[in-house]
Amino acid sequence: MDSIALKFTLHALIALAISATPAAALEQNCRFIQAKPDREACYKRQEDELAAKRKPAAPAADESKTLETMRQMRQDDDAVYRSINNICRGC
Repeated sequence: MDSIALKFTLHALIALAISATPAAALEQNCRFIQAKPDREACYKRQEDELAAKRKPAAPAADESKTLETMRQMRQDDDAVYRSINNICRGC
C-alpha cells in the first residue's frame, strides 16, 4: 500500500517540477537587477523578444504560388473573352 502512495507522490512531484521550471525560466524581472548595464541589457533582450513575437511572418512560398496561379488564370480568361468577342451572335 505504501509503495503505491510513494509512486503516486513521486510522479506528482516530477510533473510539478517539469511544469514549474519553464514558467520560472520565462519570467525574468529586470527591475530587480542592481547593476545598471545588466538591467539595461535585460530590458533590451525583452524588447527584442517582444518585437520578434510581434513581427509578421514572412510570406510563404505557397502564397507566391497562389498569386502566380491567379495571374495565369486571369490571362487565360482574357484570352477566352477576346476569342468570344469575334463570334457572330446574330448570324
